[in-house]
Amino acid sequence: MAKPEDSGEGAGAREEKRNTSLRLEGRTLKALKLRAVEEGTSVQKIVERLIEDYLSTGGKGRA
Repeated sequence: MAKPEDSGEGAGAREEKRNTSLRLEGRTLKALKLRAVEEGTSVQKIVERLIEDYLSTGGKGRA
């Protein structure tokens, strides 16, 4: 059984990660992967951060 990953919300705060999938244009995914490498992070972390930012603003902004 896989152990839950840290949600990054402080000491002891753990939330089980769930899987999802999305379809992106090939060039978009390639650029995202390159950016993740350049920033020393992962595509998953970038996408999660973007979604959290979007949700924290009430969904206002670019769609």
